[in-house]
Amino acid sequence: MTDLAAALQNLLGADAVLTERADLVRYEEGWRYGKGSALLAVRPATAEQVAACLALFRAAGVQVVPQGANTGLVGASTPDASGRMAVLSLERLNRRLEVDPVDRTVLVDGGVLLSGLNAALQPHGLMFPIDLGADPSIGGMIATNTGGTRLLKYGDVRHNLLGIEVALPDGTLVGDLNRLRKNNTGLDLKQLFVGTSGTFGVITGAVVQAVPVPAQRAAALVGCGEGEVALALLRALERDLADVLTAFEVISAGAFAPVFAHTEGLRNPYGNSAPPAYTVLVELASTLPPAALDLGSLLEERLGAFLETAEGEAVTDVFMGRPEDFWAIRHHVSESLRAEGKVLAFDVSVPRSRMAAFTEAARALLVADFPFVRCCDFGHWGDGGTHLNLVWKDAESPMPSAELVPVLQTRIYDLAVKGFAGSYSAEHGVGPHNQRFYEAYTPASAQAVNAALKTHLDPDGILGTTKL
Repeated sequence: MTDLAAALQNLLGADAVLTERADLVRYEEGWRYGKGSALLAVRPATAEQVAACLALFRAAGVQVVPQGANTGLVGASTPDASGRMAVLSLERLNRRLEVDPVDRTVLVDGGVLLSGLNAALQPHGLMFPIDLGADPSIGGMIATNTGGTRLLKYGDVRHNLLGIEVALPDGTLVGDLNRLRKNNTGLDLKQLFVGTSGTFGVITGAVVQAVPVPAQRAAALVGCGEGEVALALLRALERDLADVLTAFEVISAGAFAPVFAHTEGLRNPYGNSAPPAYTVLVELASTLPPAALDLGSLLEERLGAFLETAEGEAVTDVFMGRPEDFWAIRHHVSESLRAEGKVLAFDVSVPRSRMAAFTEAARALLVADFPFVRCCDFGHWGDGGTHLNLVWKDAESPMPSAELVPVLQTRIYDLAVKGFAGSYSAEHGVGPHNQRFYEAYTPASAQAVNAALKTHLDPDGILGTTKL
């Protein structure tokens, strides 16, 4: 280690190589999952330095885990507990940030944060359309193929990525930072690294496309007595307003009520009444000014028309209001649930047409076999994703949480994947937290292809903790 640390310090400078335990702590624990012990941490500032670090690690036989902003939720950005893994932090890899307002493209270093990207785009009336509660690095967003709350309108990172630059485990720097939207010339190299949790290479740079900032937004909360009504509303809004529909979020009563029990300063639209089974947050957005298209009036009129249909009879409430007020409710759900007890969060997806049935099946499973567990779900029904949060109090559980969690995970994931043709990871990616479910549900033929690619790109197996 002494020789390796000296070589890294010679390459990067002494302040870019951390070896003291007190300095390593913040690189060793993830935002929600993942806690290990690092051999050391390095903080390269250029793509060339990243590649050179990887070459040194490979020569020394040291495993390394890439780390962006460390906001992931599957434990893939932290070292294991062995104390023999190095952390390659991209926090200093943030020098390149070049906006082309005509192309609506941005060349960025992999360590640039989402907030920094949007700050650079704002003077040009542009934004990166992936909307998240966290502030991840762009490289991390590509490695996990981040989705967000407005995927329904803008797609995920994969849909907004034009070019990529990657440092391979042997120290080779590859990629094509092109700005082209049309480039049909064979293998689309960048897609090989999207969503692979940083196990094939370290993303050092990218070209992403930006979109114009909307001139106006309009939003409503719609109370629905049952899930199928929410899906009927989604069909109606897409039929009539697909050009301007940007988000369709659904919050169950179990997730809605705790927000106002544990958060000050938010107004409960239902007052003292209990919320209905589901509350839908609908958002419209347009670059047209209100004088050309009044989104608020349009949304109100279309919701009124839905109330006149047979499905609309099960709508309990409609509240028009400021989008930021409604999003504040949505964004406080997770922290409010943590105040209710132990929370086991699932990030799953199923075909949209089966979302209501899946949710009811999950509730029935809990009632039958785990009556002390509450289902407090919310999520992106517009794109088929849901955060199925299970909440319980330790005092009410017949078994310790450490034993209960894997049982619940297996039952819910089996239901989603096998029962409803869904995914055990809608947008959080694959990491140590859900590694065993990748192995359980990914077809053997697909695992073989992934393993062959991994062997070709990283024959010594030094990169990452996820095993694809």
